[in-house]
Amino acid sequence: MSWQLPPTSQTLKAIELYLSVAYISSPPSSVRARLDALKAASDDEFYRIAAFERTPADLPTKYCVRLGNRFYPHMKLVIERSPDAEHALFSADTHDRHILAKPDSSEAMAFAELVRNNQELSKQIETKWDDAGIPTFKRFLRDDLAKRRTAAPGAE
Repeated sequence: MSWQLPPTSQTLKAIELYLSVAYISSPPSSVRARLDALKAASDDEFYRIAAFERTPADLPTKYCVRLGNRFYPHMKLVIERSPDAEHALFSADTHDRHILAKPDSSEAMAFAELVRNNQELSKQIETKWDDAGIPTFKRFLRDDLAKRRTAAPGAE
């Protein structure tokens, strides 16, 4: 595995920023319990505790922790290997794209509102991370594009 997981302190900072956007007040007890377990873990144990879902289980390239938000309990903080297989990138996965309400159902409008709220929170979280220097996929893409422009023949 050539990529490095981020330092524990960076992940805890990412969680803190996530929660500051996702909840108006204190998160629910299930999220607080995960957070307590994460804070109590040593650096060596941190990414091995049960709060993290690892994909694939044997050689993970993606780590998720379900933190939810004030609208939806299934949103996740995701740490995954970058496309260049060298870095770890953070994202806020709304975890609602696998569900579709029938357009003519009584739930369709409410579900569309939930998806919009989740998307807006995800965007705000990732902007906060970017501002704090926490690596995101969007930052990776911007940096990669800038490198390609510089390396392109005839680049100024």
